[in-house]
Amino acid sequence: MALVLPRLALPCLQVAEALAALPAASRDDLSGFLDATHGERAHELAAVLETLADHALVWPDGNGLLRTAAPLRDVWGSPLGLDAPLVRLLAGSTSDELGRMLAKIDVAPVAGRKEARLAALVGHHSDPARVATLVAKAPAATRKLLERRAREAPERPGFIMFGASQTDSEPGERWAVERGLLIRDRHRYGPARMSAEVALALRGSDWHAPFTPVPPGVRSVPATVPDVEREAAAASMAFAAHAVSVLGVCAAAPPARLKAGGVGARELSRIGRAAQCDEILVRLVLEAASAAGLLARDGDRVAATATYDTWAGQEPADQLAVLLRTWWALPLTPGGSRDEDGKALPALAGAPPCGDCVQARHGLLAAASQLPADEGVANSADLGALLAWLRPLVDELPQDATPFATLIREAELLGALARGAVSPIGAALLSDDAEALTDVCRRLLPAASGTARFGSDLTAVVAGTPSAHLLALLDSVADRETAGAASVWRFSPGSVRRAIDAGLTPDDLTADLAAVAVESLPQPLSYLIHDTARSHGRVRVVSAACVIHGQEPALLAELAAHRRLVPLGLRQLAPTVLISRAPADKTLTALRAAGYAPVAEKPDGSVRIERARRHRAASPVPSPRLPGGRSRKQRTEAPTADAGTAVDLHALAARLLNAPQDLAEPDPHDGRPYASDTEEIIAGYARNLTFTDVRQLTHAVDKGQPITIEYVATSGSTTVRTLSRLELDAPYLHAWCHLRDDERMFTISRIHGVMPA
Repeated sequence: MALVLPRLALPCLQVAEALAALPAASRDDLSGFLDATHGERAHELAAVLETLADHALVWPDGNGLLRTAAPLRDVWGSPLGLDAPLVRLLAGSTSDELGRMLAKIDVAPVAGRKEARLAALVGHHSDPARVATLVAKAPAATRKLLERRAREAPERPGFIMFGASQTDSEPGERWAVERGLLIRDRHRYGPARMSAEVALALRGSDWHAPFTPVPPGVRSVPATVPDVEREAAAASMAFAAHAVSVLGVCAAAPPARLKAGGVGARELSRIGRAAQCDEILVRLVLEAASAAGLLARDGDRVAATATYDTWAGQEPADQLAVLLRTWWALPLTPGGSRDEDGKALPALAGAPPCGDCVQARHGLLAAASQLPADEGVANSADLGALLAWLRPLVDELPQDATPFATLIREAELLGALARGAVSPIGAALLSDDAEALTDVCRRLLPAASGTARFGSDLTAVVAGTPSAHLLALLDSVADRETAGAASVWRFSPGSVRRAIDAGLTPDDLTADLAAVAVESLPQPLSYLIHDTARSHGRVRVVSAACVIHGQEPALLAELAAHRRLVPLGLRQLAPTVLISRAPADKTLTALRAAGYAPVAEKPDGSVRIERARRHRAASPVPSPRLPGGRSRKQRTEAPTADAGTAVDLHALAARLLNAPQDLAEPDPHDGRPYASDTEEIIAGYARNLTFTDVRQLTHAVDKGQPITIEYVATSGSTTVRTLSRLELDAPYLHAWCHLRDDERMFTISRIHGVMPA
């Protein structure tokens, strides 16, 4: 059932909901209920019933009634906004109560059996004409109440109160309750309920359940196959180049993870600037690469894996095919960057799998494939509306201004959609044929380019996707300016110096660039390389722990050659200057042990005077004093002239009052038992709470009291929320959130503070 329903179109779900509202209905009853008794709507209803029968959801029985699968009836709590049938609502009523209701509606007395009285009441309330006549006699407040309740979905009570007394919650309710138009549930707290029969009768004969057999109109424009292939090839080529750039940035400088998990907005912006692409592209590449095993969590960072090295050496078509297959089965929408509150969401946050996201992705291409040949959607919003009709159970992203705008944008970036139509890449994805997808990518994407065109303006241009060797070479000696269908690098003294710092000589660098050049290297580039090489290394920097210098070159040469001073790693920079790899104190000790008499210098060049330091206690600690005014030491030893210093009690009291009030937290691992099982469970997950906060949260859960918490969401934002109706389901806490006015689920490890409500 869970696999079938998300794939059903809107008409199928509308018919299924109508049957859930009419437990025992014939095909004629259903046709009248949906206003599909004749014409095209009747043919569409027949097709829908056949589809539901193929999925074993609806079938006719031998009595001419339509039966539905039990799980299908339970999908809707209030189908079409209707409550339970009258028989179910009055199941707990007594025979006397039913008799009083019949008397109020002027129905002839029925035998004392409860079943007969209930059948008479149901027969009366199922007749729209009789219900309308009855309601016409009601007071104005009652008529207004009944008309409103007939059109709105029933309100579900939040909790159960056994034996609670019921009073009128709205004006005019008592009149309707006495006549069975509204039913009070004696076991639940909440407003009186209206049965499905009464609600349908009050809605009138002109009311019909919604039935939309025809999909929404889609405006189309011409889109020939060559045009679609050209645009798909350009989009997929640009995406493949951006993917190489984004993952190259991550491999060189792995992005940091947030404490709450995932890659935050700051790191996404850094990667986007370095790779010259938008945030949605960065998110799309990161999520697909992580699912494909190209990236993995490495401590507090996300680093490239050994699989990435293999992927980076493949052709662009093969690289793209890997990411496309991963995106097609990805259980999330990578472009989702905002939550329902408009706050930024991190990438690679490890969100729970979303089956609806996969269904939306498959449904999008299925919707686009229904367009006539050589035509594409003129407006992506029309395609989103068509997808909402084909997959009504699929949720949209909160950030989308039009239905499924983010998902459509992803498909266009990958080349699955082009000019509003399904491209060959999209068709291969729909066929779920990995080999066909690879063949299409190889046909649309050219092989990796191994050559570059060097200009006299110190630029290098590569058409298409550069090969791994060319990419590494140009990144090492130049700075990338643009990436996409064509990539541009610019040479500068700093970039050339970077390559020489890496160990390349000017001749090697010139030879490597000439080997990948379409034509000979321009003179300005050759001059830049050799000019930078001539100035390279004229100033040198060396690490040293300390410096030894003196006035006698012979003495310094002797120190450098001394065998006992070899561990110091002495190196002579000038006739009177040596450097040592050992710190100054160790160097002084080694020189003195070798028979020399060095002196130490201060940073300003003056001689440092070395004096022995005397260590003394900061203040004497008095011996504990025993009753009688004498210390323990005085009790065991003979009194002397100096019996110690007396303690200033006033000073000691002041120090105790000014001391920090933080008490050491009890250690639950020192053998001390927990106060309850709830406390032990919460303490195991609430790693950000003190022991006092754990106790306070445990008390609120056990006693059912409201509590205020400081909560850090997955996006990293901190909110203060007041919770009630707490229910522990480790590692989660289910509660009613007064900030969102809704039932929410909280991760216990993300709670950072607890305070009384």
